[in-house]
Amino acid sequence: MDFLHNNLQNVLSRIRTVCLQSDRAENAASLIAVSKTFPAEDIRTVYRCGQRDFGENYIQEWYAKTDELADCPDIVWHIIGDIQSNKTKYVAERAHWVHTVSRLKIAERLSHQRPTHMPPLQICIEVNIAQEPNKHGIAPEDVLPLARELIKLPKLALRGLMCVAKADCSETELNRQFQTMRNLLAELNQAGIAADVLSMGMSSDMETAIRNGATHVRIGSAIFGNRQYAQST
Repeated sequence: MDFLHNNLQNVLSRIRTVCLQSDRAENAASLIAVSKTFPAEDIRTVYRCGQRDFGENYIQEWYAKTDELADCPDIVWHIIGDIQSNKTKYVAERAHWVHTVSRLKIAERLSHQRPTHMPPLQICIEVNIAQEPNKHGIAPEDVLPLARELIKLPKLALRGLMCVAKADCSETELNRQFQTMRNLLAELNQAGIAADVLSMGMSSDMETAIRNGATHVRIGSAIFGNRQYAQST
């Protein structure tokens, strides 16, 4: 309990500090606690410390956790991993956010399978900002055409953009990638597509992301500790 509580408070302090240093409101960047591979009990502990937004990558693992954590009714689930076609129904029925939309087909399935009694699923377009061949996401030049198709889908709400910056690059390169994301978001708004979310920044680069306008940072190891990757479902 103390380990997770202290880690959470440290991360929140880092976020507040860099927001204020960047002349932004101290709550300008929201924390998504990335709980993939960690047990439901760890999530419950962090939840009891006041955290409500949690990010998950592996659909089957996450879906099981939603049952285990049914006693946490106001938890907000963010899907931050790739979604296969045969798993869209699980996501449509229980997720609140999807940060990794990069294919119209997947978005159409999510919209079609979203229960009518639920609010629209909040989505972000995933951008492969460094154009790395082994990364998911679309090229920056494809963002606006996809966005124009996504806003037509009735049970989805396009909120903005998401990226995973290139690992182990210089601060200059990080700034370039994050600034490009900021520019892409501005282009959406200039085209008449209301979007306000920049989901970018993780444990190692969140300060740089926040200085470049991140509205949501996805932090895992700085809260939960190092991961043991045992599955990829």
